[in-house]
Amino acid sequence: MCRNIHTLYNFEPPATDEEIRDAALQYVRKISGFNKPSQANGEAFERAVDEVTAASARLLGSLVTSAPPKDREAEAAKARQRWLDRQAVV
Repeated sequence: MCRNIHTLYNFEPPATDEEIRDAALQYVRKISGFNKPSQANGEAFERAVDEVTAASARLLGSLVTSAPPKDREAEAAKARQRWLDRQAVV
């Protein structure tokens, strides 16, 4: 999976529409191979982003869990520590 796409489920506060769209954009960029599509492909690219955004929002809205919501700041700190640990190995 693309490293720029982060888990959006079960966070407090919940993922915003913008975060969901950003993840969809990263996904479509990854599978299409385009960072910015040509004019000829622009409409199809934007339509794909819209559809992936809608599907992702539906998915996030329908998932259920008994786990307590994760804290964004704590998860970011863990990610930074994992990155530092990887750098120490190199």
